[in-house]
Amino acid sequence: MNLTEKQLQNTIKKSIKRDRKSQELLFKTYYSKMMAVCMRYSRDHDTAQDVCQSGFIKVFEKLEHYNFGGSFEGWIRRIMVNTSIDYIRKSKKELKIIEDESRIETDVFHEDENDNDFVGLPVADVIEAIQQLSPAYKAVFNLFVMEDYSHQEVAEALGISQGTSKSNLAKAKKKLRALLKNKIKYDV
Repeated sequence: MNLTEKQLQNTIKKSIKRDRKSQELLFKTYYSKMMAVCMRYSRDHDTAQDVCQSGFIKVFEKLEHYNFGGSFEGWIRRIMVNTSIDYIRKSKKELKIIEDESRIETDVFHEDENDNDFVGLPVADVIEAIQQLSPAYKAVFNLFVMEDYSHQEVAEALGISQGTSKSNLAKAKKKLRALLKNKIKYDV
């Protein structure tokens, strides 16, 4: 469901005034895309759905602060990412972040020249591989690669050091390479 810019502005203004039909329209318009964002940070569909719904509650609570200056979808996306990060922080016992930076394998930071082997893989296979990462690796990978955060921003968002962010990203990439190589091997 796509809204014109004028329809979107009108719907936002009505939603600020707590018009339920307008809020429902915003929810239906953006739910699928935002659910996809939440899935990237969650272990399973149910958790992603909970995070997404919490995110939409925040969207409607903060809607009056949207200034119509940028992309509304981008504004909602940022709230969903932050809600996902909040969920990860609350579940920190599950977020087993490796702090021992001395254990980082130096060759992991170098791009694998065989990464081109993965070009043309179905997106569903890549998403499935990302879902298999540990919560710590998945969080860092998504923030750095998908949300374009710097390592400093990732570290601040997750309450870890920049070195840990770099380490977890490198290990996430290594794990993804292994998972995707196995996928190619077994699909052939």
